[in-house]
Amino acid sequence: MITVRRIQTKRHLDFLRGLTAPAGEYGWTSFLQTPAWATVKSEWGSESLGWFDDGELVGVGLVLYRQLPKVKRYLAYLPEGPVLDWTRDDIGDFLDPMVKHLKDQGAFGIRIGPPVIEHAWSADTIKDAIADENIHRLSEATPDETGRAGARVHNLLRQRGWIPPRPEGPDGFAAGQPKFNFWVPLAQPDGTPKSPDEVLKGMNQLWRRNIKKAAKAGVEVTRGGRDELAQFHEVYLETAERDGFTGRPLAYFEQMWDALNGEDPDRMRLYLAHHEGDLVAATTMVRVGHHAWYSYGASTTEKREVRGSNAVQWQMMQDALAAGCLVYDMRGITEGLEADDPHIGLIQFKVGTGGRAVEYLGEWDLPINRPLYAAFDAYMNRAAIKGRATRLLGRARAAVRR
Repeated sequence: MITVRRIQTKRHLDFLRGLTAPAGEYGWTSFLQTPAWATVKSEWGSESLGWFDDGELVGVGLVLYRQLPKVKRYLAYLPEGPVLDWTRDDIGDFLDPMVKHLKDQGAFGIRIGPPVIEHAWSADTIKDAIADENIHRLSEATPDETGRAGARVHNLLRQRGWIPPRPEGPDGFAAGQPKFNFWVPLAQPDGTPKSPDEVLKGMNQLWRRNIKKAAKAGVEVTRGGRDELAQFHEVYLETAERDGFTGRPLAYFEQMWDALNGEDPDRMRLYLAHHEGDLVAATTMVRVGHHAWYSYGASTTEKREVRGSNAVQWQMMQDALAAGCLVYDMRGITEGLEADDPHIGLIQFKVGTGGRAVEYLGEWDLPINRPLYAAFDAYMNRAAIKGRATRLLGRARAAVRR
């Protein structure tokens, strides 16, 4: 019999640490499901949940609670979670006690993001799809891989009344965590770690040339500490203005650094790329077990020709490999593959690494109180539209300045 109850953060973290073996049906553990992420998202309520099978802890989840204005009712959100064995035949039995628990806590709706892959496309398949005028979106291309648990969990959630992920918005991105992501495998199919040369050889000629160009130009990539976050943030704000998005304040990155590295001293890293004393690119990387994420990146408008962004990415890949990671995760991409798509350059940049695009199940919602859920959904849609309009206006202004 499966039961769900609140657990202490230490027990939550100990369970995650026990899942760091390369193999296993739990897939990867997202840093968004670590107890520390609740500290980063301090404006939300939170709790750690444990799933018990006859008394044995078999799954965990970080729940973030977002309260409705003036009403003590909450959206219960498990970003890229919960952490369960989604391949189990009885996985449906894990959902009902979770729903009951969250309903008892005052949730009017639940949002989950199962870390389950539905489809994957190789770099060659994506390049062929971009060149094919009959293919407009990534999902129209035949995938190279289909996750064995993906279709089953997808159907299970639909049958139980969960609402599937929203389509991408006008700017190419859906709300919440990205459904389409890009992975650079750091291991062979049998799990044997690749060498740095093997990872480099998997890249296209442009990526290899840019890495060599950065080295020849004298770009130096170093690790930074908390005190250097301000330098990163200055370049990050320049990137935000140039690319037309609203940047986060420095305090957010400092809080993220303190929370993640307070839980594990090597969970979050900062990388700085300098050329002749000038900071030209800066990035952050997060690691949990055998999975590393490129989380935030920034570059200056000046000296782009020295290819600091390629140099810093290559250093992070090498360090992720040295740390025993099996995947270097470059995070979200959009589906659009047409030549005039505003995000085609992002896809092509990531495809150049020789990795693969992966489609997760995405974020699914379960309305518990339908009127409250409908009101909240309408409110969030209005906020998303306003945010997209702001980003588009910023991009237009940046284009005029250029």
